[in-house]
Amino acid sequence: MSANRGEDTSAARPGAEARGATARMSALHPTPGQTVGPFFGYALPYDGGGVLVPVGHPHAIRLHGTVYDGDGEPIPDALIEIWQADENGAVAQDPGSRSRDGWTFTGFGRVAVDPDGHYSFTTVPPGVTRGDGAPFFAVTVFARGLLHRLLTRAYLPLDDAVAAVDPFLSSVPANRRGTLVTRADEHGLVFDIHLQGADETVFLTYGEDQ
Repeated sequence: MSANRGEDTSAARPGAEARGATARMSALHPTPGQTVGPFFGYALPYDGGGVLVPVGHPHAIRLHGTVYDGDGEPIPDALIEIWQADENGAVAQDPGSRSRDGWTFTGFGRVAVDPDGHYSFTTVPPGVTRGDGAPFFAVTVFARGLLHRLLTRAYLPLDDAVAAVDPFLSSVPANRRGTLVTRADEHGLVFDIHLQGADETVFLTYGEDQ
């Protein structure tokens, strides 16, 4: 039976609306991603997150520092993660990176900064993971206003000769390498992180963060 004159026949054309909607959707630009903060106090921090080895471990050190914004002011609600090799350069491959049983070294830590933007980990110095590389901590930064996490490295104190042969450090301008190197103090190692500004830390792109 033919449709009556003047009758809406759109229902007789299956998929017409869907095709139109698809065309309109394809012409739209994606909306920006949400920022990664500042709600880090819920679920992400966990007991012992900053204690990769017991304080009484014979080679325990303290890795600590402060996270600063572009104006040089501490950021009070950032979250810091580290991944590292053990003292012998071995990278843990077993599941359960948050395990804190007192003897298993997982190489992973996560802490929220305090109200002064300070963070602290109890761990061991990482060993060399490859023959021509210098030992380092892999560091991830989450903070309010960031659309994506930031990735960087915190190298153990080293001289220019070692930095010149490290595959990554040697690719960084000499006047910027210092932002990737820890310094020793009476408590262990200090690694301050500057998100912007004249002293901005060198950040990396990797995988999905490119």
